[in-house]
Amino acid sequence: MNTVHSTSPAHASSAPNLSTLATIVLCSYIAAQMMADIASLKIGHVGGWAVDMGTFIYPLTFTLRDLIHKLMGKRAAQTIIFTAAGINVFMALYLMGAAWVQSDAGWAGSGPGGMDLGVAFAAILTPVWRIVLASIVAEVISELLDTEVYQWFVNRMGQQRLWLRVLVSNAVSVPLDSALFCLIAFYGEMPNAVVWDIFVFNMVVKFALSVLTLPLIYAGHNTTANTAR
Repeated sequence: MNTVHSTSPAHASSAPNLSTLATIVLCSYIAAQMMADIASLKIGHVGGWAVDMGTFIYPLTFTLRDLIHKLMGKRAAQTIIFTAAGINVFMALYLMGAAWVQSDAGWAGSGPGGMDLGVAFAAILTPVWRIVLASIVAEVISELLDTEVYQWFVNRMGQQRLWLRVLVSNAVSVPLDSALFCLIAFYGEMPNAVVWDIFVFNMVVKFALSVLTLPLIYAGHNTTANTAR
């Protein structure tokens, strides 16, 4: 005898249901985190200031995190923060393993000017664990704090003034992120003047770019989760 199983509306409604917008925002957050961590391997010189090159993409994650909080709630925001940290650790370990594997002779010797591509790959993408640790610690602590400040603002102001809750949460989390990253990654390894340059430039650029990306918080303006969840 064949038994036909049907899915009741109650069971169907309990299944995860991410909107297209939520999916795009989640993927963008993870991608921005990974791009920033890789770019941070290079210290550039911009406008007379020393700056890690992840600075120009990382600020996007603060507004994207706020948008995740708005669309899916506090628990989802906390979950994506730890998920991104885990993915970044896995990425660093995988790159370390890829650099360790012996290079194919034909590929390694095909670099411009006789450059050994295997050596170049290892030199650039083998994780600098102090920077990896600095990135992940700064990201997790600052963005968890951003989550709490954002929620505190929502609890007191409700769903009004979206722009202000983003500015307030970023005003707290951006300086903390910059300070933690610079101290853990560079203090004692570089002259203090260079570390200070990186900190100041990081903080100013991150906050300026977070202001420029502020309109993103209005994506899905009529879609708001129960942010206390």
